[in-house]
Amino acid sequence: MCSRLSHRRRTRGFSLVEVMIVIAIIGILATMVTVNVRSYLLKARQSRARSDVAKLVTLLNTFFSEYGRYPTNEEGLDVLTRPSKQFPEPLLEKLPRDPWGTPYQYTSSGPRDFVVISFGADGREGGSEIDADITSADVEEE
Repeated sequence: MCSRLSHRRRTRGFSLVEVMIVIAIIGILATMVTVNVRSYLLKARQSRARSDVAKLVTLLNTFFSEYGRYPTNEEGLDVLTRPSKQFPEPLLEKLPRDPWGTPYQYTSSGPRDFVVISFGADGREGGSEIDADITSADVEEE
């Protein structure tokens, strides 16, 4: 009877192999979820960047309607955060950063032309389809 009792006690728990299999399955499922969620996160960041760029374009057009020109490269987007005679309250409280934490870039190529750009996750000009730059030209086309 003693050997039967000790046999029961040994079979009640999980073996190391069973625990390892469960952990491996959980790891595989977690990897699959992470890969699928990552694409949604990237799309959400790109969508927010497009929204921010569209907002900046609208504010730059408001600036243009009052001054008859867009800000110079020297003034940049900072001019939107400063009060002026025409705008006692600044157009923007503070400059937004893109979803990847870098400031939006502004370039004026003349009194009636400008580009606002987010370089995406890599922070460099260009990029792949997954990490494409988002520009004011992209926003105006939509």
